[in-house]
Parts: sequence; structure tokens; C-alpha cells
Amino acid sequence: MATKIFVNLPVKDLQKSMGFFSKLGYSFHPQFTDEKAACMVISEDIYAMLLREEFFQGFTPKPIADAHNNTEVLIALSADSRAAVDDMLARVLATGGKEAREPQDMGFMYNRSFNDPDGHIWEIFWMDPNTVNE
Repeated sequence: MATKIFVNLPVKDLQKSMGFFSKLGYSFHPQFTDEKAACMVISEDIYAMLLREEFFQGFTPKPIADAHNNTEVLIALSADSRAAVDDMLARVLATGGKEAREPQDMGFMYNRSFNDPDGHIWEIFWMDPNTVNE
């Protein structure tokens, strides 16, 4: 069985966050979604658990970082092409998301990033598969 990853993120308004990501084309696993949390399906092995801040706080004694003022994590997701990177950012901006910084073009890799409604930074990148050594 492949290792799955569940990125847990605190959110202020669960419905607003779900609406934002739904408009970007993501779905939610109904078995793991309720009034406290939503399981966003990114791929077959990658999920983002959007947890209301009060619920999230129950998993850690540390204070929750305000992602609008602090960076606690950069979530990077690959795309199939440069055009797919730009397409995702166009959808983000049309949905009310904010671009986090200028696009980065390194020739072999191209990425753009955005802030979700809670300030978490998501990076969408394409890397030329001919440049990756395995």
C-alpha cells in the first residue's frame, strides 16, 4: 500500500474554505467531512484536512500560527505543464485567492503560489521531466 499524506490545516470558516477549494476543482471525502473538518482530496494519496481552528487546537498544545502573518508551511503540488500552472492560478484569482509572489521561471522549473482564505501558501509547479535524475 502506498503511503498517503494528510496535511492538516487550521481554518477559521470551514464552509468558506470548502467553497474556495471546490471552485478550484477539488472534492471532499464525505466519510471524513463533518461540521468540524473536511477531507479535501488532492490525489489518490494526498489529502488536506481542513480543520476548524477550535478542533485543530485539540491536536496540539502550541498556539496556532496566523498564516496571514507567519509562514508555517509551504504546500507544493506538481502540475503536468506550465499551462496547467497558469490555469490553476487563473482559477485561484477568479475565486478570490491572492497570488503570494511573482511567478518563478527557472527554465527547467516553473512555479506560482497563492494564499488560500486562511493565508496558507500553496505552490503549483511544473518541472521538466527530462531534467530529473532518478
